[in-house]
Amino acid sequence: MASVREKKLKRKEILERKKAIDQLIKAASAHSDHLTDFPPFRRFHRDGLSVCLESGRGNKLSPPVKQYTQTLLKVNMEGPFGSEWAEEEKVKRREMVSPDARYIFVHEVPNVVANECQDKGPMVGFVHYRFTLEEEIPVVYVYEIQLESRVQGKGLGKFLMQLIELIARKNHMGAVVLTVQKANLSAMNFYTSKLRYTISSISPSRVNSLAEVEKSYEILCKTFDNEAKAMLEES
Repeated sequence: MASVREKKLKRKEILERKKAIDQLIKAASAHSDHLTDFPPFRRFHRDGLSVCLESGRGNKLSPPVKQYTQTLLKVNMEGPFGSEWAEEEKVKRREMVSPDARYIFVHEVPNVVANECQDKGPMVGFVHYRFTLEEEIPVVYVYEIQLESRVQGKGLGKFLMQLIELIARKNHMGAVVLTVQKANLSAMNFYTSKLRYTISSISPSRVNSLAEVEKSYEILCKTFDNEAKAMLEES
């Protein structure tokens, strides 16, 4: 009888944990504007570049914004994806308008004063992220971080990823996870060397290193607690 009782308690514990995690993700996804939690991150001014950030959702993109994000994505990613791009583009376009998609839009501005953005100008980049589960760990999954070439190399990418990590921690996520094409050497170096992300234990190269057909991408992660580290970093 003790064994049966223990199994019931264990099952109850598992179900309660699952419910708690589901509620975490639901609450994080329901937040209308995560930037309100981090006022200093609403603007960025460095090396002659001034931008302001605003939040958005995939199912509320205006036609001009949808067109911009799709165009910038193609400009930046068609090369790294190579022959896989035609099919990948279709997948990404569906992902980008999902109700689960959350956005940070980056607008260039002539002036940034205090916490206020004046004369919001053209968009120069965006981040597409979601709150989801990986190996039963609640995570922020960064689907896209895309910047126009003229605003790269000024620290803006690092700034945006630091913001994503703050959003993840604020909402009690265990990690930030993202996918990088192996052919995109500059991105791989950016994440692993500058931001100290590691190749996850769920990445194809670690799940099945003897696979006949090698995958063209790696899954990277940065974990924030021991449980996430055990599930997503350690094999």
